[in-house]
Formats: sequence, structure tokens, C-alpha cells
Amino acid sequence: MKETMGSEENFYAHETSVIDPGCTIGENSKIWHFTHIMSGAIIGSNCNLGQNIVVSPKVVLGNNVKVQNNVSIYTGVFCEDDVFLGPSMVFTNVINPRAAVVRKNQFQQTKVCKGASIGANATIICGTTIGSFSMIGAGAVVTKDVQPYALMVGNPARQIGWVSEYGNRLIFDDSKTAICKETQEKYLLQENNLIIKK
Repeated sequence: MKETMGSEENFYAHETSVIDPGCTIGENSKIWHFTHIMSGAIIGSNCNLGQNIVVSPKVVLGNNVKVQNNVSIYTGVFCEDDVFLGPSMVFTNVINPRAAVVRKNQFQQTKVCKGASIGANATIICGTTIGSFSMIGAGAVVTKDVQPYALMVGNPARQIGWVSEYGNRLIFDDSKTAICKETQEKYLLQENNLIIKK
């Protein structure tokens, strides 16, 4: 990773993007049209940030994070590696915002764990953790923590099933075992937790 102070960047930034001094952007990342990266943001390697994105101070994006168009990532958000943020999805960072009341010292943390995907137009209420490899459906409104591998839909979001690491819905047999149709990896449902069988 490299801070954006120097002239020899090892990432791509479209000429219409705005990258403030003091950011850290990893190797081979791409920053596209009209995207603004603010001071103190940390972006990993091999990330792809689409058009019209804002990354606020102190946001951390891991490696290989994909951010689709029209997403604002506010202070308090931390994304681990391989996270997918769908078009126009929304993060919040204050529970009770008011224009006339300054609550910058009340920003809540939101964590999106490794491999999770958040669908188009979904909303993530601040203070939640989105579990690894979970799938948040388009338009869902997440108001509480999400388990790893959970498939979530609706407003408020509710779990309707489980997905594999490749994002395929899992169908369980009588022994509570499911197989990913793409990888043939086996998953075991045990006390409402999903375990990969070795």
C-alpha cells in the first residue's frame, strides 16, 4: 500500500476522481469517474471503486473489495477482504441524525466481514456486523447483526436461508448437510450455525 502523497502511484485513478492527500490506496486498485476518497481513508489492493462513490475519513476497505456505483461509505465502516457492495446500497453511521445537532462523536461502527455481499439498494443500519460470506438481498434493510453465510431479505431483513462461499443457495438433506453446486464443498447446519465439512 502507498500513501497518496507521492507522484508515482501504483493504482489507477480516473481524471475526474478526487483523492485527498493522506489516503492509503493499495496496489492495482482502480478508482473510477467522479469518486471522492477523503483524507485518512485506507483502501486495500486490487479494489475496484465505481462511479460516484464517496469514501469518508477513517473508512477501511480490505483487499479485493468491489464497490458499485453511487455508494457512500461513511466514517465507522470497516470492510474486510473480498466484500461486494452493490449499486446504490446505503450505510448509516448515526442512529438518530438531526441537521441541527452535531453527533460526530456518536458515529457507530459497522463491520462487513470477509466475502460478504450486499445487494443493490440495501440499507445497513449502523452498529451492525455483517457476517462472513453472508448475502444481503437487494433492497433489504439490515437492523441487526447477520450470521456468517446467512441469506437475508426484506424490510426489516430476515434470514430465509444459507449460501455457500460462492454465493449459491444451500439446500439441506435430512442429515442437515448441503453441497455447493459450484464447488461441491459440503456444509453442515449445526445448532443454527453453518460449518464447512472437511
